[in-house]
Amino acid sequence: MSKSLNLFGGTAIGTIAVLTMAVNFADRNVAGFPENPAVMTAIAAPVVSSGMVGAANASTGVGEGKYGLGRPALPEEVAAWDLDISPDGTGLPVGSGSVEDGEVVFSESCAVCHGEFAEGVDNWPKLAGGEDTLADEDPLKTVGSYWPYLSTAWDYVHRSMPYGNAQTLSNDDVYAIVAYILYSNFLVEDDFVLSNENFLEVEMPNADGFIVDDRAEAEYSIWRAEPCMENCKDSVEITMRATVLDVTPEEDGAEAATGETAVVQTAAVEEPAAEAEPVAAAVVADAGPDPELVAAGEKVFGKCKACHQVGDGAKNRSGPALNGIVGSDIAAVDGFKYSKTLAEMEGAWTAETLAAFLADPRGYAKGTKMSFAGLKKEEDIAAVTAYLATFE
Repeated sequence: MSKSLNLFGGTAIGTIAVLTMAVNFADRNVAGFPENPAVMTAIAAPVVSSGMVGAANASTGVGEGKYGLGRPALPEEVAAWDLDISPDGTGLPVGSGSVEDGEVVFSESCAVCHGEFAEGVDNWPKLAGGEDTLADEDPLKTVGSYWPYLSTAWDYVHRSMPYGNAQTLSNDDVYAIVAYILYSNFLVEDDFVLSNENFLEVEMPNADGFIVDDRAEAEYSIWRAEPCMENCKDSVEITMRATVLDVTPEEDGAEAATGETAVVQTAAVEEPAAEAEPVAAAVVADAGPDPELVAAGEKVFGKCKACHQVGDGAKNRSGPALNGIVGSDIAAVDGFKYSKTLAEMEGAWTAETLAAFLADPRGYAKGTKMSFAGLKKEEDIAAVTAYLATFE
C-alpha cells in the first residue's frame, strides 16, 4: 500500500513539474495575437551601446528609441518631384513664352517627332488639327481638338519632353512651346505671349466635351447581374473563324491549333547545310563580330527604335535608316533631311566618330535634331556599334 502511494505521489509531482515548465515556456516564447493587427507597436530597437545610439541619432536627427533610418525629405527635394499642374493653374511657375520663340524651340526640340507644324511624323502623335472630327469614325485627337485643359499640355511638355532628354527645358521654353502648339491649332494669333498670368484665359475648344462618369450609379444595376455559369444557352454555334497570319512559332515541331479551317502561314523547310570544316568555322568566327556583343547591342538599340530602323525594309522615319551606317559618310542616307549641322559635316561614321556622337549628340553636333541625350556607358556604345555593323 505504501509503495502504491509513493508511486502515485511521485507521478503526481512529476506531472505538476512538467505542466509548470510548459506554462513558463509558453508565456516566455509564444507571443499573444494582438487585438487589432492593423495597429501594432514598433518592435523594440536592438540593444546597442550608448555611443552607437548617440552617433546614429546625431547623424539622422532622431530621438532615442527610433530606428534611425533615413531622414525627412528636404523642401527642395519634394519640390523636384512635385511637378503636377492642375486645371485651375495651381502649380504653374512664373514665366512666359511667345509664339515666335516657341517656333524656334519647337523646331529644335520637338519637330523631329511632331513635325515642323505639329502635324506629326510617322506614328508620332499629331498635336494640331482634327477640328470637328471627334464624332467621326476615326477621330483625330490633338491638343486643339480633344484636350479639355491647357494645363495638361504644359504639364506633359514640362515633365516628359523632349523625348530621351526630359526636363531639360526651361519654364519659359515650355510656355513658348505650348504657345506655338496653340498657334498651330489656330487658337491664338502669331503675336501671342503665354504666361502664368493669362494661362487660364485661353479657351480650349473641347473644354465642355467631357462629362462625369456616373455609370456606376446610373447604369451598372441595369446590365450587371450574377454571371451564368452553366446551361446559359440552348445551343452554341461558331459564327466566324479567325485567320492567323505571321504568328506561327518558328520553333521546330510547332503546330497550329486553330481548327481545321484556320489559315496558317508556313515557311519552306530547307535541307540542313553540310557541316563546315573546323578551320573554316574558326576563320568565320574570327572575321565576324562578337555574337555576345552584337546581342547586347541589339538590346541597347531598343532605345533607338522609336526613331531609327535597321534590317530588311528599313525606312527613314523621324531619324534616318541605319543600314550600312558604320563606315559610311556622315549625312549620306538618301531621302533624309538632316540638320544643317550634320549636312555640313565632313568625314565618315567610324567607330570613333560614332562613339563621340552617341555619347553626346548635341555636344558633338550642335543643332542636331536628334533629341536623345546620349549613351552614358562605353560598353553600350561599343555594343550598339557592333550591332549596327551587322547591317550592310
